[in-house]
Amino acid sequence: MKTRDMNRDWIATAETLSSALPYLQRYDDAIVVIKLGGHAMGSDEGMESFARDVVLLRQVGVNPVIVHGGGPMINSLLERLQIKSEFVNGKRVTDKATMDVVEMVLSGMVNKRIVQAINAQGGKGIGLSGKDANLITCEVTDPALGFVGTPSAVNDEMLRNLFEKEFIPVIAPIGAGAEGETFNINGDTAAGAVAAALKADRLLLLTDVAGVKNAEGVVVTELTAADVESMTVTGVIAGGMIPKTETAVHAVRGGVRACTIVDGRVPNAVLLELFTDHGAGSMIRG
Repeated sequence: MKTRDMNRDWIATAETLSSALPYLQRYDDAIVVIKLGGHAMGSDEGMESFARDVVLLRQVGVNPVIVHGGGPMINSLLERLQIKSEFVNGKRVTDKATMDVVEMVLSGMVNKRIVQAINAQGGKGIGLSGKDANLITCEVTDPALGFVGTPSAVNDEMLRNLFEKEFIPVIAPIGAGAEGETFNINGDTAAGAVAAALKADRLLLLTDVAGVKNAEGVVVTELTAADVESMTVTGVIAGGMIPKTETAVHAVRGGVRACTIVDGRVPNAVLLELFTDHGAGSMIRG
């Protein structure tokens, strides 16, 4: 004979599941693009937790797309290979040698790690580069920066075909040029372009900060695109946050319903953002 004590933890779990129902219904068949930053990847345990959350999204009817970075890994390998980087106005110049390392790390190492983690949790992760089937075609961002590209088109039909077969696309931000060149794309920029092309319901930019902070240093949970522009002009938004907020503004004005800058260090951050009232970062709307 079995007995069961209804302790508070079990009841809280049931209440959490029940409160998630409206969100599960809202995101049924929704497209959610997630940018996983290099710093947000963290430990093997963190990667496993992220992969489990992504597989859960797919299981409940969401169509997730992962676009990843890999800056720390690229820097590490460049240092080991003794390839020195040049900078123009604070931006790295991507010459041919650097581009080879970037592609090796993003497509060959980071991408496969994420795909493997998703598949280990029972998902159908599929690794892609922006060069595959011209998934992301690019134009030169600035000739002085070398092989750095700005997305000009995204093959969204390819991604929609993968959704129908329940695959989870994992995209390395490497782009194809009109002359067959290979370009390095900023990961946030690539994610924003993919989200806009898909008219995604949500774009989540996972990073290693809590979100957008106001002048008092407090995280702002909801902003408009106009708020972001005003805070940038006044210097409240500065430094490394600017590319992320610029991506968010471009995305929401390009047809994405909302973009959230999420603290990827928080356990289950993706689920918290999508399926709870609390959220897990700073949401930006048009």
